[in-house]
Amino acid sequence: MIPRYTRPEMAAIWSDENRFRKMLEVEILSAEAMSKMGLVPKSAVAKIRKRAKINPKRILEIEATVKHDVIAFLTQVNETIGPESRYLHKGMTSSDVLDTALGAQLKESCKMLEAGIDNLLKTIRALVIKYKKTPMMGRTHGVHAEPMTFGLKAASWYSEIKRASALIKATEEVVSFGKVSGAVGSFAHLDPKVEEYICKHMGLKPEPVSTQVVPRDRHATYLCRLAIVGASLERIATEIRHLQKTEVLEAEEPFTKGQKGSSAMPHKRNPILSENICGMARLLRSYAMAGLENIALWHERDISHSSVERVVLPDASIILDFMLVRINYLLSGLQVYPENMMKNLKKSQDIIFSGTVLLALVEKGLTREAGYALVQKAAFSAREKNVSLEDYMKSDSEILKLLNRAEITKCFDLSGHFKNIDKIYKRVLWL
Repeated sequence: MIPRYTRPEMAAIWSDENRFRKMLEVEILSAEAMSKMGLVPKSAVAKIRKRAKINPKRILEIEATVKHDVIAFLTQVNETIGPESRYLHKGMTSSDVLDTALGAQLKESCKMLEAGIDNLLKTIRALVIKYKKTPMMGRTHGVHAEPMTFGLKAASWYSEIKRASALIKATEEVVSFGKVSGAVGSFAHLDPKVEEYICKHMGLKPEPVSTQVVPRDRHATYLCRLAIVGASLERIATEIRHLQKTEVLEAEEPFTKGQKGSSAMPHKRNPILSENICGMARLLRSYAMAGLENIALWHERDISHSSVERVVLPDASIILDFMLVRINYLLSGLQVYPENMMKNLKKSQDIIFSGTVLLALVEKGLTREAGYALVQKAAFSAREKNVSLEDYMKSDSEILKLLNRAEITKCFDLSGHFKNIDKIYKRVLWL
């Protein structure tokens, strides 16, 4: 069956429970750091670690009254601890907790996206290898251009998704930052060592200069780069949509037993997975714009970014993860039709070798302009008369003055277009 959202782990990263759990860890690590500095009794930290529990339902109940998420969170946690709770949130502001927890969530999300991209690379690599020598028509502007192979097309996808992998790995470095520096980032009531301790134990780095928040260019980078990866997936999906057209039918999405394509037309097999991926890419681009809008805040911070982030960061993460699962399924079950590829390659007869003939004429000393005019005239005439370009040229007195019949025949050798495929593969796959 067509998989729906099959990776609940990504949704779990962005769940309230995981967010509250990370917020609690920030609070406990803060008390722990202070205990090492002699500011909080070690016995109190031990009791806090043992007793502290989160109850998302209770937090939401309290928030309905206090209208403040962190106060609601602290109130609920304090209910489970007792008197030692006074050592939590010491010298901190809400964003110290929220942004550091968010940095940990973003890091987890990046790692999961990296894993999804790695799975996709394996799937595409299999296509690259399997169809290395499968001829097909290369198209520019949707029009027959020159021959290529389906493996080469897949190699282009592979190379791009490798860049996507590197992009997300680099993004993990950008977003893996926290801040515990107080209300305006001045450490007025905290020692910077507390921040360093918390970040180290949460796998983050301290924001070099924070305001009340971690600067939002980091989050905008995350959203923009997710949108870029989504656009790369869209490029693959768009190609599959084109290849599945009835007039082309060189490749086709998997179509499972019992699946139906249209409520009105029983014969339909539509590229719905690819279309879905293209639609999701549009959403990601809109989220990237929202991230860019969030960078400029008033002074040391306002709250205009908060409501946006609660939507776009979880949604963008889950959407890209969804897209990776979906396109991996699509390409794993892709139906490829080499016979149709060859049939379509021959639709233009052999005028697709016009560029090779042009170069042969230039080699004979003709100017490029003169050669182009000569070949274009021959190609258009051959198409109008519905004869092969090779046959037409072998009867063209002007061309025969420059190329003999054997030289003309050589220009129409399909394998000549694939002589450097191995070199490209070595660049991409190191084979």
